[in-house]
Amino acid sequence: MSMEQLYRRPGHLIRRAQQIAVAIFMEETEGHDITPVQYAALVAIAAHEELDATRLSALIAFDRSTLGRVLETLEAKGLIQRHALPEDRRVKRLRISRAGRAKLAAVEPAVARAQDRIMAPLPEEERQRFLHALTHLVQVNNPHSRAPMLLAG
Repeated sequence: MSMEQLYRRPGHLIRRAQQIAVAIFMEETEGHDITPVQYAALVAIAAHEELDATRLSALIAFDRSTLGRVLETLEAKGLIQRHALPEDRRVKRLRISRAGRAKLAAVEPAVARAQDRIMAPLPEEERQRFLHALTHLVQVNNPHSRAPMLLAG
């Protein structure tokens, strides 16, 4: 296999696109002290008050064991609160704090800029087709993920 062949493989291109997307996200959100996974977790927790970490993991398609560190960081920053249920102290429910809601509101324009920058190289008429194809690839291949996403419900 040549390097040129490698560079045209979908897996390689998707990995590179993800690296680029994270880099752009971090550039645009500089000064907000938030990562893409922390952002996704905050959005999901804000949308689904009182969910647990297992459900959060499924909603944002992120490995459950790694998610624990993300939640510890968000809690240490005062962006979320975790509390045990009286009937089952092992289950911790997640709640976004006022500071978490403020963080989301403050970072949203930067996240929107990042998304715009990611899509900017494509002509306007190709963007929806690209998103449709990418969404289809992700949905069809979701069962093969180490952390399959379950749709919000």
